[in-house]
Amino acid sequence: MSMACYSLDFGRTVIDLAACGCSSNASIDRCSVRNYARSVYRTCNRDYAARRSPYCRRDSAWCRVSSTKAPETLLNGVSQDPAVNLKESRGPISLINVFEAVADDLQTLNQNLRSIVGAENPVLISAADQIFGAGGKRMRPALVFLVSRATAEIVGLKELTTKHRRLAEIIEMIHTASLIHDDVLDESNMRRGKQTVHQLYGTRVAVLAGDFMFAQSSWYLANLENIEVIKLISQVIKDFASGEIKQASSLFDCDVELEEYLIKSYYKTASLIAASTKGAAIFSGVDSSVAEQMYEYGKNLGLSFQVVLTTYWILNAVSRAAGEASWQ
Repeated sequence: MSMACYSLDFGRTVIDLAACGCSSNASIDRCSVRNYARSVYRTCNRDYAARRSPYCRRDSAWCRVSSTKAPETLLNGVSQDPAVNLKESRGPISLINVFEAVADDLQTLNQNLRSIVGAENPVLISAADQIFGAGGKRMRPALVFLVSRATAEIVGLKELTTKHRRLAEIIEMIHTASLIHDDVLDESNMRRGKQTVHQLYGTRVAVLAGDFMFAQSSWYLANLENIEVIKLISQVIKDFASGEIKQASSLFDCDVELEEYLIKSYYKTASLIAASTKGAAIFSGVDSSVAEQMYEYGKNLGLSFQVVLTTYWILNAVSRAAGEASWQ
């Protein structure tokens, strides 16, 4: 596929704009392509719709649209089976589907996290079970693994390195430590359907557990012996504190400017995700330009994630308030 062309994601099916020699600066009417792809399915039977290559208008040029296999088969850049039922494209893509490619990596990570946190102090063993046994999407380490595997292929690495895997563990420890402290500050009683650490063991143990995980992650980080990654992740821990201070100073302030909200969201969420994706690329040994692109990808993904999460919280709060009002 030409690098100048785009890919459109329709859930479990990907529609690729095939090589056409068009300019990378030209714009695509994505809505038209999407509607056309759907019309192909409606007017053709399964086999014919999967085999044909419909043409879609792209400004003054023509781009061929070809149906290809689901996203997981494109991990190596090659479509293994072009015969796809476009009907599957109606369902939205989920994190479960995306993370299937690194499921084994995540399973190993979960096993390692418990031993890493609980090994130093028996008091933390039960806390570690409570922390890591609560589940969660493990989105951040999954992104480390996904970016690691993608960038490793660029330089010809067939397997992830020990540093890739250690980075994923460090990122999840830092994230979890921040959650423990957040729960204390917010006086939250539940997280992921389980009681929070400070509810079970008290505020003192919770704060110390969070501090220990920050310290432990910093120790493992130093042992990676990569000054660029050390600076990158160290800045994240500093950003967490800055984000908490900004959030505390704007509590119940309904007039927060968008720019200020995005800065706070960067500190509290996007900074860690951006460092995760860039760090993974650095350990793969790719060019600095690719590493910077991974940083921008992680930053924008993190900001988008936080905006969606904030919107959900607001809508949920409004919905509950409306429900309570109806009973009064």
